[in-house]
Amino acid sequence: MQRAEGEFLNGEFGSALRDYAILLKDYPTLDEAKVGVYLSDLGIESSEEAHALFDYYQAIKDEKENAVEIIDSLIRTLDSSKDTLKKLLADPIQEQIEYSDGIRYSDFLELVKERGSFKKTFEDIMFSTKIIITNKDEFIDFVKKLTAEGFDETALSYLDASSALFGNDQDILTLYTLVAGHKQ
Repeated sequence: MQRAEGEFLNGEFGSALRDYAILLKDYPTLDEAKVGVYLSDLGIESSEEAHALFDYYQAIKDEKENAVEIIDSLIRTLDSSKDTLKKLLADPIQEQIEYSDGIRYSDFLELVKERGSFKKTFEDIMFSTKIIITNKDEFIDFVKKLTAEGFDETALSYLDASSALFGNDQDILTLYTLVAGHKQ
């Protein structure tokens, strides 16, 4: 338990999650392990929120019998609020995409199909037109194609610019390895 808590406090959320999960497997009713799993998982996404809830849990765990339920409820409320915010922002973003000086990735791929060359199509529009990528799968596909066509530096620029959007997403981090391996 101490090791898992230490990892959590040091921001090693993946390791803490693993250790708390092992504890929970061996001791399924251990409240501290349940909270550790919840908060470590949250910490992977947002360390500030996880640490704040951890501090709150430490303050209430001896006083409140239902401290685990309180923390669980707070995390669900937090997730729900984030989902609501994403939905509220999605419509204006979609509208902005449609009217900006750019081309949707799906439309760009149609151009590639018509011209028969990703490289040539990208070279023709890269300085004059933004390519609008609306989801992670499109982004991954785009970076892979940039790398395959020799645009390694451009692919790295896109990865670096979007790192805050995707956090520690393993699919995105794997792209760094792909680009680095291609450069060699």
